[in-house]
Amino acid sequence: MTEPVTEPVSEPAATGPVRLRVAPSPTGDPHVGTAYMSLFNLAFVRQRGGAFVLRIEDTDRARYRDDSEAQIYDTLTWLGLAWDEGPDRGGPYAPYRQSERLDRYRPYADRLLADGHAYHCWCSAERLAQMREAQQKAKQPTGYDRLCLGKSREQRAELPGFSDTPVVRMLIPDDVPLVFEDVIRGEVRAPRPDDQVIMKADGFPTYHLAVVVDDHEMAITHVVRGEEWISSTPKHVLLYRWLGLPVPFFAHMPLLRNTDRSKISKRKNPAARLTWFREQGYLPEALRNFLALVGYSMPDGREVFSFEEMVDSFDWKRVNTVGPVFDLDKLGWLNGQYIRALGSDDLAGRIADHLVLTGVLPAEPTAAQQDLVQQATPLVQERMQLLSEAEGMLAFLFVADADLQVSEDAAATLKADAAGVLDAARSALQALPDWRAGDIEAALRAALVDGMGLKPKLAFGPLRVAVTGRRISPPLFESMQLLGRASCLARIAMLRSRLG
Repeated sequence: MTEPVTEPVSEPAATGPVRLRVAPSPTGDPHVGTAYMSLFNLAFVRQRGGAFVLRIEDTDRARYRDDSEAQIYDTLTWLGLAWDEGPDRGGPYAPYRQSERLDRYRPYADRLLADGHAYHCWCSAERLAQMREAQQKAKQPTGYDRLCLGKSREQRAELPGFSDTPVVRMLIPDDVPLVFEDVIRGEVRAPRPDDQVIMKADGFPTYHLAVVVDDHEMAITHVVRGEEWISSTPKHVLLYRWLGLPVPFFAHMPLLRNTDRSKISKRKNPAARLTWFREQGYLPEALRNFLALVGYSMPDGREVFSFEEMVDSFDWKRVNTVGPVFDLDKLGWLNGQYIRALGSDDLAGRIADHLVLTGVLPAEPTAAQQDLVQQATPLVQERMQLLSEAEGMLAFLFVADADLQVSEDAAATLKADAAGVLDAARSALQALPDWRAGDIEAALRAALVDGMGLKPKLAFGPLRVAVTGRRISPPLFESMQLLGRASCLARIAMLRSRLG
């Protein structure tokens, strides 16, 4: 019986500082999983005083997107997940962009070929597809049938399905060890691997060779990645050992799941896009807290905690190995907690930034616009879960009177007596000597509730629609004070004219 490959769970006592990395591919909008992995890598690094590396794995040229790398930097920076080394910052193990490291992989592949741990494969894509189809029809495990093993180029060229440019495949031994030790999960058994391609016909390495070489050359001590890579770990351990390289620790994080337990993906769920959270108005500290919470539990069981508190308590044994459900309701609740805990000035600045992002405010708001946001913030702070909700609640303050749009649901609330309510309200407001919320409320109550005998909801509803264009808004009288007398009277007059 072959002795299983195992790696110790405990940390080595004298191997120097820990070095961890995250290695996203610039193939589209950054995935939320990149932030999730970065958070746990960074928490451990900050606790242990090591280094966190950002490496860009850009060898998938078919799916490469020019703007994706910049988005990775931008979103991780927005989240406050700062890396110590990377393509944009340099470091002792540069270059950190995989496409700039292509000359490093071929010598390793050549060494594996020379030692008999790898072989050339000249099979065409059509031949491989036919092979897999036949295996599936016969209900056999799919995998390469080693047609090319032991053959020279000339010998293989005499057989069908030949391609001029070969790939390089690992030669997986029959007694490959399948058990390894995981920092999070303990002993893990992986399925038997296939003769994996490690060097493609175009000269680019596949992930399996590149990740081993890069992690070794960058002195990575702990490889933290998603559980979908468990099946690849035996291949990677073999490569390390065949090449005479030290084997790092492995930690396989549980995958983020949709509510139906499927893997969260950008094709099925907009929340898989890291940029989506910023667009929706989530706070970065709330998202950090949430990503920690779905995969980690604090010793005292609390749900609201800072990144620094996570660092202080961090222990891989507290990582939950069951795939966590990405519950946006829970994230919304958590974001609301953070919004309400912010100081008014801090929140006002974030609201203003979001209003710029959505086009409600110009790229460079005026001092008057910034002051208006500042005054309006206390009116909405207790009512918000997302910064994006400020757009609907406060946009009426920044639109020209003539451009105010009345929403359909707000217009539907107007009753037959709305015209009379607006006439009475306008008369009462025109006579006010001072334009303060308390005086506005007193005048309107006297004219509409006492004078016309209306219930407050019926009395003030038409005014809310006239002033804000919405059925629901921040407190009405404070909103009218912020908007100002002239705009309020103009908007009341405009809605009144539409009612005939």
